Amino acid sequence: MRVSVIGGGTITDEQSARAEAVGRELAARGHTVVCGGRGGTMEAVCRGAKAEGGTTIGILPSERRAQANDYVDIPIATGLGHARNALVPLNGDAVIALAGGVGTLSELGFAGIYDRLVVGLAAHDVADAGVDLEPVDTPEAAVDAVEAALEA
Repeated sequence: MRVSVIGGGTITDEQSARAEAVGRELAARGHTVVCGGRGGTMEAVCRGAKAEGGTTIGILPSERRAQANDYVDIPIATGLGHARNALVPLNGDAVIALAGGVGTLSELGFAGIYDRLVVGLAAHDVADAGVDLEPVDTPEAAVDAVEAALEA
């Protein structure tokens, strides 16, 4: 399956390690990573996926595929700027949300609009906004939750 991973473009070392672990876990289980294709969480999750031989898709805000991080296999240039945030959750069968800022919050909103399962790992609490987010504590638990929900 394709799993969209969302999170901040500027992150701490701890957040980077968490995102990389999510990417490794997804790839190890044969899933494709979808993300925004740039730096921070997006680069870390792709780096982790590539370390396990996985496939990564980056949906870029710019018109240039070359602006994708070095770990994106399939860069998709949109020229939409932040409006591309709607396309990231749309192109995943489920969403794993990590810590981030307002861009991540907009992606969480679109995940709710598109009725995507959202699993949160150290992510925003968005229950009051109507997004059904299942909180988890580890990268493994995040992928377990996505698989279990989509198999049901």
